[in-house]
Amino acid sequence: AYQFGTQVPPGPEGRAGIGIGPSLSEGPMTLIAPTTTITETGQTLVIDGLTFVFQATPGAEAPAEMNFYLPELNALCLAENANPTMHNVLPGRGALVRDSKAWADYLTESQRLYGADAEVVFTSHGWPRWGNAELNDYIGFHRDAYKYLHDQSVRLMNMGLTGPEIAEVIELPEPLATKWYNRGYYGTMSHNAKAVYQRYLGWYDANPANLNALPPEEAAPRYVKAMGGPEAAVTIARTAFDEGDYRWAAEVASRVVFADDTNADARAVLADSLEQMGYQAEGMLWRNMYLAGAAETRDGALVRAAATTRIDVVSAIATPDLFDMLAVRVNPDAAAGKDVSVAFEFPDRNERVLVRLRNSVLFHEEGVDDAADATVTLPRQAFLGMLMAGVSPQSLREKGVLTVSGDDAAMAALLTSLDASADAPPFPIVTP
Repeated sequence: AYQFGTQVPPGPEGRAGIGIGPSLSEGPMTLIAPTTTITETGQTLVIDGLTFVFQATPGAEAPAEMNFYLPELNALCLAENANPTMHNVLPGRGALVRDSKAWADYLTESQRLYGADAEVVFTSHGWPRWGNAELNDYIGFHRDAYKYLHDQSVRLMNMGLTGPEIAEVIELPEPLATKWYNRGYYGTMSHNAKAVYQRYLGWYDANPANLNALPPEEAAPRYVKAMGGPEAAVTIARTAFDEGDYRWAAEVASRVVFADDTNADARAVLADSLEQMGYQAEGMLWRNMYLAGAAETRDGALVRAAATTRIDVVSAIATPDLFDMLAVRVNPDAAAGKDVSVAFEFPDRNERVLVRLRNSVLFHEEGVDDAADATVTLPRQAFLGMLMAGVSPQSLREKGVLTVSGDDAAMAALLTSLDASADAPPFPIVTP
């Protein structure tokens, strides 16, 4: 919601784009279950009479990512590995940190495999580039940008700089920076350099003062007191704002807000500072995050996370992944003291999953026939309705859709240990 500015109205003072297009799709999220898996570079499929030659690029733009070449058309698709802008090595929304070195190496491989013959290159976002010479320039300069980002971030790490310190000094050299498709309209050098640091060294910067730092709501009152109280702190923030030092103004005002979120003066300075940094941002995602933060500070609007657990999406994923989703819904307080095992059998898919709940942890195994406290048999789609749509187990039993053998209490103990919803409730970010 923050990254794409979904709650920020579009316009010259609001959302101006999302870096790889004008706006995020507002259509329903859905998923078609895969029928074929691409596992290696060189794998070929003929689809509707057209030959696809795949290049596997896992760990680049996504954990599972691939390029493909259409030899009959001399057309190369580079997926999201070479969009016409710098991409995110770590999105502002959060994700696994991507491997910028592998990313660059895959583009080298793409050029080696297809660069001699391709006459057009296209990507998941953006527009085609025509002509062999132009597409090779595009791939090469784009590859160089990711490799520079990686190598120079590591070089500066080895010189003792931390992630924020690297982000302050790293910049692309002129031959790369002047290629507008390397500009930070989506990802940024600052954000990506910190991501490279995180991938190799993690969040800890080796300064013991940061090893067990106070969380914001505990640290904030201490900072405000040290600055002479809330009125003095707000004066510091407002002075910084008036001097155009918006980063410092936001940092100080944020401390006051986390110490007392009813302080209207602090909220005003914080919102104004975030707004100005949004207007100054080249990257659309930074702009959106700043402006969304300003909106929350002013209006108290809470961010609602995108719903990712629509039944049609969950229906298309593999059963082991479904139980992994359940495992992260276990509420430790509700599960305390419970030790039960339940086997779920889905006759429509010829699947059996053994689930064990103990120590407030849910484990699952497939392909084992161990005895369980209870065995629950039902179609998997009915199971999804029970977990995602509020369908009661009792109603399914009355309809003859669900049967339980063994200890009825075991299934109840398991289900009552889960959070009611898989989707997060609205929550504040810029305010405590």
